[in-house]
Formats: sequence, structure tokens, C-alpha cells
Amino acid sequence: MEQKTIQILMIDDHPSMIEGYKSILAYNELGFQIEVTPAYDSKTAFEILTSNLNANKFDFIFIDLSLPVYEEQNIKSGEDLAVIAKKQFPEAKIAIITSHAEAFILFNIQKHINPDGLLVKSDFTAEDFLNAFEDMVNGEKYLSKTVKEAIKDLISNKKFIDEINREIIMLLGQGVKSKSLPNYINLSMSAIDKRKTQIRDILQIKNGNDEDIVREAKKLGFI
Repeated sequence: MEQKTIQILMIDDHPSMIEGYKSILAYNELGFQIEVTPAYDSKTAFEILTSNLNANKFDFIFIDLSLPVYEEQNIKSGEDLAVIAKKQFPEAKIAIITSHAEAFILFNIQKHINPDGLLVKSDFTAEDFLNAFEDMVNGEKYLSKTVKEAIKDLISNKKFIDEINREIIMLLGQGVKSKSLPNYINLSMSAIDKRKTQIRDILQIKNGNDEDIVREAKKLGFI
């Protein structure tokens, strides 16, 4: 049986990092052959992403967040390239790798890009990187430990989710149905629905139901 080949675009201005990632992925346990196209700067990455020759070529796109600016196309970081990548390759899995561990930066990446993988460089081993890859292949999102903790801290902060919203999440996690929430919280059903909309927005859930809220909250270690 012929092995499936996974086409990967890796964008990082440190060639040694790309070589390291390639070596790790070669040991994947899913039986895939790995073929990597490297891009060592934003200009090259932009040209690869926007070339008609590469239409639908890539299954995965790994992007380093900190990249030199490409002024001609107003690309200031890997985040700008991720926006282009999602538009040009909607079926590809997008993973962002960063050395930043600041909660606001990680939260904003998750909110604005919603990548399939978000990893902090100081946070993962070769085994973790392989696990992230395999999770994404299987359709799951992967957040490394620091990312989970940072987002959990922010959504626990009253600025992001106040006490009532946190209580709604906890009740849903305990199996209370939405229609029964007014029995536990002194709010009308319409007011609760508005708060659930806020919660879905913060947790990056599009058109999700109560089960989706609980699942994402658990994934982040919030409940």
C-alpha cells in the first residue's frame, strides 16, 4: 500500500528550526511521508502562499510568529501570513509557533486566527510536537500547556468573563439545561442567551451549542 504524502509549508527565518521540525515529523506514527517546502522570510512565504502554482498544494502550514517585516505587502509578523494562509488554503491545517508566552498575545492569536495548533517554543518537546501534529491530522486542535494556562487565566479574569458568566459555564458543565438556568440564576432567559453569546465569542465558538461551550471550557481547564 502506497504511503500518503503530507505536503507542509514551514515558515521560519531560522533554517535550523525547520530542519529540526522536519526531522521530528519524519518519525510520525501515522505512516505518512512528509514533504516540506521551506520559507525563510516573509517575502518568500507571501510569494508561495499567493502563487497560483501552489493552489491546494499544502495540507499543513507551520508559521513562526516572529518574522522580519515585509513592508511592500504590509506583513509585520507571522500572524499576517496566517490570515493569508487561511484565505488561500482554507482546507490546510494552520499551526502557529511562537516564543511569546504573554497571555494577551496568545489570547489574541487564538481569537483572531483560531489556528489548528498554537505552540509556545519553550513549552514542547519533540514528542509533544509529534502529538500536536497527529492531533491536527485527526481533526483536533492542539494548544500547548502555556497557551492553555494563559487563556484560562484570561477568561477567568473578570474583564473577560464576569462572575455570572462563570456561573453559567459551571452550571452547564454540571449538566443543567439552558431552559433551567433561570431557576439557578436571577436572570431572564433572554438575558442568559445574550450572556451565552458573549461566552461563545470569548471561547471562540461559532454557532455552537451548550455542549460546545462545556467542551471548550474543559479543554482549557476552566471546568
